[in-house]
Amino acid sequence: MEKVVLDEVDRGLIHALHLDGRVSFSRVAAVLGVSQQTVARRYRRLREDGILRVVGLPAPRRSGEIEWMVRLSVTPNAAKTVAEALARRSDTSWVQLISGGTEIMCTVRTVPGNAQGSLLLRELPRTPRVMSVSAHCLLHMYFGGPSGWRALTTALTPAQQDELRPPPVETGGDVALADADAPLLAELTRDGRMSYGELAAATGWSETTVKRRLQALRQHGVVFFDIEIDEFAMGYSAETWLWLSVKPSQLVEVATTLAGHAEVAVVAATTGPTNLVVHALCRDLDALHEYLTERVCSLDAIRHMETAPVLQTLKSAGAARDLGRTATRQR
Repeated sequence: MEKVVLDEVDRGLIHALHLDGRVSFSRVAAVLGVSQQTVARRYRRLREDGILRVVGLPAPRRSGEIEWMVRLSVTPNAAKTVAEALARRSDTSWVQLISGGTEIMCTVRTVPGNAQGSLLLRELPRTPRVMSVSAHCLLHMYFGGPSGWRALTTALTPAQQDELRPPPVETGGDVALADADAPLLAELTRDGRMSYGELAAATGWSETTVKRRLQALRQHGVVFFDIEIDEFAMGYSAETWLWLSVKPSQLVEVATTLAGHAEVAVVAATTGPTNLVVHALCRDLDALHEYLTERVCSLDAIRHMETAPVLQTLKSAGAARDLGRTATRQR
C-alpha cells in the first residue's frame, strides 16, 4: 500500500474527531482556521481512501457486556477464511491475522446468560482447521478505547482541544441500552457520523427522537465514539500485541507505566497464563526492537513476554467493511 502524506489540516481533523467523533465541521474549521468546505472535503477523502472512519460503540461495562480476547491457531490455508467468518459476526471486533499468518486474534463480546456468545466460544474449538483456542477475559482496561494511542493527539494545542472536547460523561442516572436501540447502534457501528435524518430513516424514529436518544446515551457514557485509523498512513508500520506475565503485586504499577508510553494504544488486565496484554505501534521494526529492549524489558516485574506481530487487520472496532476490498490492512 502506498504511504499517504497527511498535512496539518488532516492531522488536526483526525485529532478533533478523536476528541468528539460527531463534532460539527464548522467547529473544526473555526479551530483549524480553514473553511468548513475544506474540512468536509478532507474528511470525505480520508474516509473514501479507507484511512479514517468514525464509529459509535456501546461501552462494554455500561451495556452489561463481557469482553474476551480470543486467540486461534489454525492451519495455514484456513486463516483468512476463518478470520473473515469471524469478522462478519456482530459480536466481534479487532479481527487480525498475527504471528506469521497461522494465528488469529479477535475480541468477542458476550452478555451473561447470552447463549449466542457462549456458543461461539464453545464451538470454536470444534471448527474444522482450528487447531487450538484460548480465551482471555478482559478484567480491566487501563488504557484504550476513546483515549487510546497518543499519536493521534499531537496536532491540536490544549486550547484548541478545549474548544472541541465534548461535555464530560455523567456517571449517575439510569439510562441503559434497550432492544429498541439495536437499529441505531447497527448504523453507528458502520458510520458514526450519519446524520440524524439518516439515522431516523434507518430506525423508523423521528429526527427529534433520534437526537434526544443519542444525546442521552452519550451523556451517560452508554455509547461512545471512537475512530478507526490506518496507522500506516500515520507513519507507523510495526504493530504488535504483547502478552505479558507480570508479578501480581506489581500489576497495577506496570500497567500504569505502560499506559504512559507513547507507543501504546491498549493496556488491559486479562485472565489466563499471562495477566497483561498490550497493543503497541512503532514507526518500524527498529523502533519496535528499541521499545521492547529499552523500555518494556526494563520493567523488572515482567517475568515473561510474548510478541505477536499483526500481519493484517480484517475488522477494527466497528462493523466489518467490505472484506472483498483490498483496503483491509496488510503488511
